[in-house]
Amino acid sequence: MEPKVYIDGALYPKSEAKISVFDHGLLYGDGVFEGLRVYSGRIFRFKEHIDRFYESALGINLTVPLSRDELDQVIVDTVRINGFREAYIRLVATRGEGDLGLDPKKCKKSSLIVIVDKIQLYDEKLYQQGIPLITAATRRVSPDMFSHKVKSLNYLNSIMAKMEATLAGVPESLMLDSQGYVCECSTENIFIVKNGELLTPSPSFSFLLGITRAVVIEIARKKDINVHELALTRHEIYVADECFLTGTGCELMPAISLDGRKIGNGRPGPVTGMLLKEFRSLRTSEGEDLFS
Repeated sequence: MEPKVYIDGALYPKSEAKISVFDHGLLYGDGVFEGLRVYSGRIFRFKEHIDRFYESALGINLTVPLSRDELDQVIVDTVRINGFREAYIRLVATRGEGDLGLDPKKCKKSSLIVIVDKIQLYDEKLYQQGIPLITAATRRVSPDMFSHKVKSLNYLNSIMAKMEATLAGVPESLMLDSQGYVCECSTENIFIVKNGELLTPSPSFSFLLGITRAVVIEIARKKDINVHELALTRHEIYVADECFLTGTGCELMPAISLDGRKIGNGRPGPVTGMLLKEFRSLRTSEGEDLFS
C-alpha cells in the first residue's frame, strides 16, 4: 500500500503529495521540522519532540496552524492510517505560499505536513562494526548568527559536511565551531567514553539538543555513569576509549575512528553496547500502543 501524506487537512498518496513552488519552505528554507520514530506501534518520546517542534516554530515566529492537541491527533491518525508499527515520522511546518520576495508577511497561511514512512540510515551490521568519521572543513554556523536550537528547514550547512564525508568514502563527518571545538556530526550528536565516564559537548556550543541525546544521558545516569557536558576538541576524541553518535534516525551508532586514527581499540566498546541495548529496550516499552 502506498503511504499517505497529510498536507493541510487532507491525505494524499505519496506519489501525489505536493506543495506550491511558491511555498517559502521550498524557496527559502523558511520553516521547521521534526523527526519522530514509531517503535512497536508507539511514538517514542512524543511529547519531547512536539515540544521542540513548537519551540522551533516560535523561534522563527512561525505559527503552527493547529493547536497542540489537534496536531497530536493528526500525527496519531496519520500513523494509524498508514498502518506502520515501525516507522519514521517527518513533521514539517512551512511559512506557506507567498511570492518570489523574501518578506514572510506575503505568506498568508503556514502549511503543515506529516509524512509517515520507513527509514534505515545504517545497515544493522554497522552497529556491531562501528563507522569511521572524518573532520569536515565546513564549520557550524556560530550561535550569534543563528541558533541551532531551531530545527529549521535550512540544512545546507549539514549537507555540505555530509557531502565531504561521502566524497571521503565514510558515512559521517565531525563538525567543529569557528574556534575548533567539537559541536556534533552532520545530523547526530556525539559522545565519547573516557575512563568509564561519558563526555559530550556542552549545550552552549552550536548544535541541536537531540532527544536521543537526552535519553542516553538519562540512561547513563540511571546506570551510575558520570556524564559531563563540556568543551571538547578533536584531541579528546582521538584519545577516547569509545565514541558514538546519537540521533532519531541512527539511535546509537558506534564510531571507531576519526581522520584515519583509531578510537580506543578500533571497535565498538562495552559502554556503547550497553547504552544501545538499554535504549532499544526502552524504545519499545514507552508510550501508548496506537494499534491496541
